[in-house]
Amino acid sequence: MIDGIHLKICGLTTAEDAAAAAGLGADYLGFILDPSSPRRIGLADYVALARRLPDLPRVAVAVEPSVDALVAMRGAGFDRYQLHFRHDRPLAEFGAWSETVGPERLWLAPKLPPGFDVPPAWLPLARTFLLDTFHAGFGGSGRVGDWPKFARHRQAYPDHAWILAGGLGPDNVAEAVRQTGADWIDVNSGVESAPGRKDAAKLAALRAALLAG
Repeated sequence: MIDGIHLKICGLTTAEDAAAAAGLGADYLGFILDPSSPRRIGLADYVALARRLPDLPRVAVAVEPSVDALVAMRGAGFDRYQLHFRHDRPLAEFGAWSETVGPERLWLAPKLPPGFDVPPAWLPLARTFLLDTFHAGFGGSGRVGDWPKFARHRQAYPDHAWILAGGLGPDNVAEAVRQTGADWIDVNSGVESAPGRKDAAKLAALRAALLAG
């Protein structure tokens, strides 16, 4: 945690970058399992890497996984499960995810089109929600999201954890926190030198921005 802000560094692919994230003050280490991502790490590669990682909670990041795939992630030893999905997927699918890993470990990351908010029916299924920038495909866009929408959700449902994601980096993270009240943030491309490779100077600058914020 940095100055009261819970931080997840996502898109990790190496033990060295994971150690750098831990040294920065990250609370969670994120690993993207989606095959379409340039930051993707295969499940077998993650298992081989896991023994060299810092002792921080590890987050599996996946897109609309089957229950069997989610069970395999659980077997690989992940601590949290950040699942991205289209907002019009059947509610029963989210319920199956919640039953498989439990609401406390499930992070729901819906693709919310403009004008669409998280329905109250989703709230019992997960303790944590991640709101990212809306765009046509899955994966990060590198653009900032709808900060007023995030703030509205956080204020309406304070019993849940709300993670702000989308285009965050050293140059804008302090302003994002000021405008949204976010106390959970997710950072990925904003601290990279290349996809899946974190930049030590940008990590240090992110920490400095949060402390100065």
